[in-house]
Amino acid sequence: MSLKIRLARGGSKKRPYYHVVVADARAPRDGRFIATLGSWNPMLPKDNAERVKLDVEGIKSWVAKGAQPTDRVLRFMAEAGIAERAARNNAEKGKPGKKAQERAAEKAQKAAEAAAE
Repeated sequence: MSLKIRLARGGSKKRPYYHVVVADARAPRDGRFIATLGSWNPMLPKDNAERVKLDVEGIKSWVAKGAQPTDRVLRFMAEAGIAERAARNNAEKGKPGKKAQERAAEKAQKAAEAAAE
């Protein structure tokens, strides 16, 4: 049984509130879970101490037992100093699309022709 430390959504419509839980990877997002390890309230300002609450000892215990945190929970753990998260860089995502590249090449070609005249 693979375990995940992930978010379970609560709160009402357009007012999200998340619980940090340990659950079986096959369980539904808001369904059955094993333990609650904290909470995240994205409606609060980023500098508010109540925005993210984590049970540090509980998280360390579950990670030692083999639970894998999701990317968002790993961010919270890195901010709390529990775990390290490698910086990601998707160089392909920053590149312009095919049409934009064609337009840029066409524009450069026209500029070169105008400079040659």
